[in-house]
Amino acid sequence: MVTSAKPNHADNLPRLNRISGQIDGIKKMIEEERYCVDIVNQIKAVRSALKSVEKNILQKHIKHCVAASFKASKTEQEQKINELISLFDKSDV
Repeated sequence: MVTSAKPNHADNLPRLNRISGQIDGIKKMIEEERYCVDIVNQIKAVRSALKSVEKNILQKHIKHCVAASFKASKTEQEQKINELISLFDKSDV
């Protein structure tokens, strides 16, 4: 098992806080019965922001966790590769 330190993702917290505020804004727009297209545009902005956070975390995972696994056992390498394959199967990364 790889014992290297896990990457720190705290740099994503400000962006996630902003996303949380955007979601609150979308709720308010719905409560105020705002125009559908305006609501959808805000939803698209949130999705884009989440995708950016996802990309940052995935990049760190590959650079730290996956790279470290290649210094470990063959089993650990295969586990990390299978995790990535499963992740890509579940999403549109």
